[in-house]
Amino acid sequence: MFAAKRLTRCLLSSLLIGMGCTPARPIEGVWRPGPGEDPDRIPGPMKNFGPFDSYADALKAACPLILSKPNATVGHLQDLNPELAKRVATEYCAWLYYTREHKYEMSMLTDLPQPDDFMTNRKSCILPSFVHDPRYERGEIKYIFAVHNHPFGSILSPQDLHFIEEKASTHPWELETKSGTIRLSTIAFFSKSKNPALPTCDGFYQYVPATREIMTWTQIQGQWGRTERGVVRWLDDGTYRIEKR
Repeated sequence: MFAAKRLTRCLLSSLLIGMGCTPARPIEGVWRPGPGEDPDRIPGPMKNFGPFDSYADALKAACPLILSKPNATVGHLQDLNPELAKRVATEYCAWLYYTREHKYEMSMLTDLPQPDDFMTNRKSCILPSFVHDPRYERGEIKYIFAVHNHPFGSILSPQDLHFIEEKASTHPWELETKSGTIRLSTIAFFSKSKNPALPTCDGFYQYVPATREIMTWTQIQGQWGRTERGVVRWLDDGTYRIEKR
């Protein structure tokens, strides 16, 4: 099954670059499973990241790190060449997790797309269900946030919501930490910067499957402010609307 997935990704890469199945160039901090590796366990922790005493500090550090990766934000291209923006935009994702030392860590990133992203003109990344941190047994890692970037700065997609709801069938919806209860969420960072060399961490969207809440966090002069958007109501499998409380 994994070999079939690799072939699909290989063919997808060939379509994008117009040549043979050449391996994508390595990017620091980005993991792509090789032969013999477990595709459902992403390595951790991220090198030179943390550990952090609070999840707020971990999120604050994760945002600029992810947005600094190649084509993680394409706002500068949307007006000039929207087709190019769609083609090169890349989504990176990772887990923020909680350890037995009461610290917050982040896994490596992955940028592997879903096999049908090219055909559907969608951007996503395949985040494994578990983290492989050799310091801990599997049950000692507690999953907090599935973090990723939104290259176009758009709100959470139905796929984002389905993704974290699926992970919530594997991991607890709530986790007790030294600072209180944290609910499993998906986080999507965005930047409004038009300068690709200086992407700013302007905020993120958050969806909490336990309560079906969506909120937006924006950063102004280093301070985070939360805007409650409402509660998700599904109209069908691919469409939702946000209802105010």
